Amino acid sequence: MARILVVDDEQDVLELLVKRLRADGHEVLAAASGAEALAAVARHGLPEAAVLDVDLPGMDGIELLDRLRLIRADLPAMFLTVLWDGTVVARVRASGALYLRKPFTTESLRTALDLVLVPG
Repeated sequence: MARILVVDDEQDVLELLVKRLRADGHEVLAAASGAEALAAVARHGLPEAAVLDVDLPGMDGIELLDRLRLIRADLPAMFLTVLWDGTVVARVRASGALYLRKPFTTESLRTALDLVLVPG
């Protein structure tokens, strides 16, 4: 299984994601903001993939992914979001990351993450 960075500022969503990913055997680094995520990566090393909310305090998830990709340009990632205006959709697509709409099911999360973790 993989080491995954999960970032969401909604505590309930973050806890749910951590629980579901750990139940699937993944190691999870959890954070509620971009700054917390960068600190966790500095302490524990870069994950194999990232699951990020778009709407985060301080820096948004897309900016966070850009910062993480300065360390590893090909970091696999997916976004979870309820924000779907044209600007957000264009920025998510430009990042090359997969996206999953909130609310999501356990199965849709698992399927999307499997796609993100496929090598190559």
